[in-house]
Amino acid sequence: MTNKALIAMSGGVDSSVAAFLTKDMGHDATGITLKLFDNEDIGEKREKTCCSLDDIDDARRVCLKLGIPYYVYNFKDSFKENVIDRFIRAYENGTTPNPCIDCNRFIKFEKLIRRAEELDFDCVVTGHYSTIEYDKGADRYLLKKSVDSTKDQSYVLYCLTQRQLAKTLLPLGTYTKEKVREIANELGLINARKHDSQDICFVPDGDYAKFIEQYTGRTYPNGNFVDTNGHILGEHKGIIRYTVGQRKGLGLALPHPMYVKEKNLDTNEVILCDNNELFSKELYATDINLITCDKIDKPIKVRARVRYSQPEKDAIVEQIDDNTLHIVFDEPQRAISKGQAAVLYDGEYVVGGGTIL
Repeated sequence: MTNKALIAMSGGVDSSVAAFLTKDMGHDATGITLKLFDNEDIGEKREKTCCSLDDIDDARRVCLKLGIPYYVYNFKDSFKENVIDRFIRAYENGTTPNPCIDCNRFIKFEKLIRRAEELDFDCVVTGHYSTIEYDKGADRYLLKKSVDSTKDQSYVLYCLTQRQLAKTLLPLGTYTKEKVREIANELGLINARKHDSQDICFVPDGDYAKFIEQYTGRTYPNGNFVDTNGHILGEHKGIIRYTVGQRKGLGLALPHPMYVKEKNLDTNEVILCDNNELFSKELYATDINLITCDKIDKPIKVRARVRYSQPEKDAIVEQIDDNTLHIVFDEPQRAISKGQAAVLYDGEYVVGGGTIL
């Protein structure tokens, strides 16, 4: 029996080729775009954001060329609640969020799968560069890194549950980006050479603080930059404007480079330090999701990443309760940031991960 597949299409080349591959595998394919926000909602007038009218038009034209149905689903309320509001709260609470992970967790692989099930689809398809495998011996679905290490997106998919992995197809995991563009070009797809999106979709210019102020209508008071001994070094322009490890944009004339170490919400202070003080060997992570097992029963060796762009590093992980991991690296890591994801690997496979405390 042919599987009915619901393909999440952004209007970009990756999801378009994923749609082609899904149909080519014999699935009964339907394309959909998730309308996550209006440009007016984020104070952006130009059509340069994800799920813009231009992107919707590109996705529609690709589906027409592939001969598959196409629809637009309005997920704006869920996106506001689960992604934008969480993003703002994180910055206000002094942490550094990863909204792409929240979008995958709460929208693309939770709400969309539920919608697909309501409409009798068998699976959801996305254009992420990773692979899902089923291990018969362990009776578990596994998440594997992409063959294209430069595009691998397993880090932002660590939150997928067994139920979600079972309902998801990731056709691009065995392709390089170059090959994907080649396929799109051969098919004559309108977006074959379309640029990849780089910034957070609802902050297209990368200015997070400006977005938060415009979106909330709130202002964030100036306060003091201080060193680790409490000596005042100057004035900051609002605590949401700074992230751990930051050096540029502080607006200070200092005798030597200094970096953001942490933020004190009680005193509205941004604490600066020398580069060598940014390094630490251990972290705790909460809100965890494990893929290769239900529970880590004893300390195990893993490779771990504490940000999307970081290479994996050797570490020991121990699960200390149902929702907390303790990770100790072999070597100190720079600028471990609260709110980011710590993701664990065993070779090519994602063990799991959690949010850094």
